[in-house]
Amino acid sequence: MSTPAAPTTTTSVPATGIDPRGPRFGAGITAVLLLVTIALELGGATLAGTILFAAIVAVFAWGAFAGIRRHPYGVLFKRVVRPRLAPPSELEDPAPPTFAQGVGFVITIVGLALGLALQAPTAIVVAAALAFVAAFLNSVFAFCLGCQIYLLLARTGLIRRNGATTA
Repeated sequence: MSTPAAPTTTTSVPATGIDPRGPRFGAGITAVLLLVTIALELGGATLAGTILFAAIVAVFAWGAFAGIRRHPYGVLFKRVVRPRLAPPSELEDPAPPTFAQGVGFVITIVGLALGLALQAPTAIVVAAALAFVAAFLNSVFAFCLGCQIYLLLARTGLIRRNGATTA
């Protein structure tokens, strides 16, 4: 006698889903840039580190407010990298990665604001390190912390998932 499957949460991903390798590609670029930022800040080149970090903040904002499909690294992936790869085995809902860009934006903008307001490069280093951990986990292990936060908030009903059904 077979036992019934446990209820699971499913998501209806529209045919316009995204290639899940795209956000991982972008996370890899972000991780490298965050490491450079940390090295610059700790190495005494705080102006260069702050400028690079401000650019990273702007890219997070772009992804969060314009959407993951319009993110500069996503466009680069779609036009240059993806044509050289086999088609993805499945597409991903763009809402969780877009939310993750918002999480990255909040963490980095707070670090930048504190770093500039307090003249404390340590704030930039801490924010860059936190963002680096998330970007590294996504790029190397396909574990998106921001996406997991999105799913947790959706499960608790604090945010509404687009096109989602729960069983």
